[in-house]
Amino acid sequence: MGDHEARGDDFEKKAEKKLSGWGIFGSKYEDAADLFDKGANSFKLAKNWSRAAQVYIKIANCHLKGDSKHEAASAYVEAANCYKKFSPQEAAQALNQAVDLFLEIGRLNMAARYCKDIGEIYHQEQDLEKASDYLEKSADLFDSEGQSSQSNSIKQKVAEIAAQLEQYQKANEIFEAIARQQINNNLLKYSVRGILLNAGICQLCRGDDVAITNSMERYQDIDPTFSGTREYKLLSDLAAAMEEGDVAKFTDAIKEFDSMTRLDPWKTTLLLRAKNELKKKEDDEDDLT
Repeated sequence: MGDHEARGDDFEKKAEKKLSGWGIFGSKYEDAADLFDKGANSFKLAKNWSRAAQVYIKIANCHLKGDSKHEAASAYVEAANCYKKFSPQEAAQALNQAVDLFLEIGRLNMAARYCKDIGEIYHQEQDLEKASDYLEKSADLFDSEGQSSQSNSIKQKVAEIAAQLEQYQKANEIFEAIARQQINNNLLKYSVRGILLNAGICQLCRGDDVAITNSMERYQDIDPTFSGTREYKLLSDLAAAMEEGDVAKFTDAIKEFDSMTRLDPWKTTLLLRAKNELKKKEDDEDDLT
């Protein structure tokens, strides 16, 4: 470990010396970047991620001085990979620098990819609003590059986050838009019932009986086969239970579905919210009698 660290120090000092000397046509920045790169690799071998990250930032600065924006962006990505080992926030900041540069040079696909990475970092850190912002940006960029399947998978995550943040209408609209797009794709149309179930669960959380009924009709328009699915039956049973104010019926419908198709944590969390709202209404009615 010590040898790698010492070599890293040596390469970094040589690079700094190169930068302070004379150079022809920006070649000193290229030469310094090469030396810094060797230093960064040595620090990685020593598992000194902090030093490695700092050196990659220096490499990015060298490339920017030499007007090599793609190489600078790549160096920021390398810095982020090191920061991920110990500081997710700094990793996100380094990736953001990379995204800005990729956008400048028209590498939208790369910008989209790293926006997604930033969104995932913030999601892991439970900063849901920032996660949503970056994931939406990523989805838009993938869309602009004609990569609709990548875009839609990210939009689903945006919709899930919106629902977690109690932005149920936004979540429902995103799920419906994805369903409309995928119903016309032979490979993806079978996943539409699951997407419409997610949309319906968001509507249940709003607790608006009329909105739920209207949504069920819209879902049937999107996918005419939807009314014959277990997903439709679940939503229909839950909507009826909400209309009747019947918590037991609501619980039984969930248990019946879950015994056949396991509900994921996201659905479970939202259905629990809807159930709690229903229970609150039931308790309020009991208080009035």
